[in-house]
Formats: sequence, C-alpha cells, structure tokens
Amino acid sequence: MMKSVILVGGLTGLALFAATGRAEEPPPFLLQWGSTGSGPGQFSYPFGIAVDNAGDVYVTEYGNHRVQKFTSAGTLITSWGSFGTDDGEFDVPNGIAVDNDGNVFVVDQNNHRIQKFSSSGTFLLKWGTLGIGDGQFRLPRGIAVDQSGVIYVTDGDNARAQKFTNTGAFLTKWGSFGSGDGQFNSPFHLTTAGGAVFVVDYWNHRIQKFTSDGVFMGKWGTLGDGDGQFREPTGIASDPLGRVFVSDRFNSRMQKFSASGVFLTKWGVLGDGAGEFHFPTGVAVDTDGFVYVTDQQGASDRVQKFGFVATPTISASWGQIKVRYR
Repeated sequence: MMKSVILVGGLTGLALFAATGRAEEPPPFLLQWGSTGSGPGQFSYPFGIAVDNAGDVYVTEYGNHRVQKFTSAGTLITSWGSFGTDDGEFDVPNGIAVDNDGNVFVVDQNNHRIQKFSSSGTFLLKWGTLGIGDGQFRLPRGIAVDQSGVIYVTDGDNARAQKFTNTGAFLTKWGSFGSGDGQFNSPFHLTTAGGAVFVVDYWNHRIQKFTSDGVFMGKWGTLGDGDGQFREPTGIASDPLGRVFVSDRFNSRMQKFSASGVFLTKWGVLGDGAGEFHFPTGVAVDTDGFVYVTDQQGASDRVQKFGFVATPTISASWGQIKVRYR
C-alpha cells in the first residue's frame, strides 16, 4: 500500500475546545496521509470528507469514483465504489455525511442522486433523478445530516437546498439563482449546528445561514483574501461548540468563524508542506474537535489532520491526584 503518514506529537488526551487562551489560535498540524494514485489509501481528487461517532474518516474521490474509510490515524479500513450508474457505483462522488447510526450518505453528483450505505459500504437505498422537481437534482454537491437524522442536500445547478427524511422522502426546499439573501450561485457543501443550516455559496464567495426550514438568518463573506473573505469556498463543517470551519479553496487556507460569522482564526498557505494547501476542498470535525481537510493536487492528494492535543500536568492537593490539561 503506497501511503505516507507524518505524525507530530502524541494523539492521546482530550482535544482542547474549551474557551481558553488557545481558542483563537489556529489548530496545529498533527498528521497527514495519502498520495496521488488509484491504489489502496491513495487518492485522485479527494473531495468530500466525514467523520462518524467512532472517529473513523470517510473520503470521496472524484477521480477514482469511490469512498475510502480510514481510522483517525489514516489506516485504511475499507473502500467501495467504481465508475458507473448501478447501485453502489458513482459518477463523481462529492459530499458525504454520516448519521448517528453509522449510515453513510454520498452525493453521486453526475448521476444526480443520493446513495445510502452501511458503515462498511453495503448499498441500502438511493433517491433522485435529473430534473427540477421536488426530490430531483441537477449536479447536487453537498450533504449534511442533523442530530435527528434529517438530510439536507445542496442542488447545485438548481441553485437551491432540499431537505429529506433519511429514507429520501422530500420535506421542503429553498433558494433560487441570484446574489440576494437566500439566493445562491452554485451552492456547494453545507453543515448543521444548533438547529441552523450553513451553506457555502460558491460563486457568491460567502456563507449563508438558515433555519432548518430554510428561513434566511444571516450571511458573511465577500470576494477577497482578507480575514472573512473567500475565493471560491467549497467545504464547511462545525465543531461541538457550533463554530464553523470553511475551506477557502483558492486562497489555499482554512478559516474558522463563530456561528454568527465572526472571524476567529485562519491557517494555511500555498504549498506541499505540513499544514500547507493547494486546493483544500472538504472539511470535517470529529467529536473531540479535531479537524480533517482534503487537499487536492500539488505534490500529492492527501488528508491533513489538525487540532490541539491536551498535555497533562499532575499536581497533588489534599492527598488526591489532579490532572490538568493545557
């Protein structure tokens, strides 16, 4: 298996995501895995990424038309998919999400459908066809699942978001083409947090926030390379505290915001080194606050992992041992 793994520091301990002095610092690089190719553990245009409750990482690949599943340290567990239109096959898999029961939902972009699998890749069901009607798609891109198991999908060329049950029954939709509030110009990935839905509005270079039923709540971002600006953002994810991470693709960086869009921090520059990016695309955050980013092109296609690792210090007080994390 052709795979490169770089590890910095230990991975034991708890992730720091309490409101401490470190909260506004960019998370440090921890490790990376992957190289360009079609073999096990290699990637060809990795795009969507998701993490399940057990900490396992799922990655979709444009070029290899498959899903690969890894441990949080980058060890390959399994993979499934090939090019085609049959059940379990893909034509450009894009967004991916995992529900609390371990079911995996994959956006099969060029087949204009969603496919649902078990955590080991067994095909379960599918929905969607090419069209503009309710439950139809034209190049869907992103997918997210909330805590109740409701599914949200960005319908790219229909410039809208659609909401479904976890078996694909249509619930509601919102959006139209444009640059106004609640409108989209190529909606890309999306995430849910605190009952809200955050959508990457790719060609409008912004993030829009909605209620779970599609009522517009707010927005942030304009075209540029300043803090809080974007150049064709793609991926988005939220951490357990509701903070939002966005892959700012053509600025070769990640940005982090509060749930209301207040800029918190950023990291990454153009390059092939640890913590550098060419085209960061998908992003996922696990339950411990570790951040996973798919990075395309450059020296290799890869996944990078970032986050704060707790450093224990021990002190004695009244005959008891206390462990402090900093």
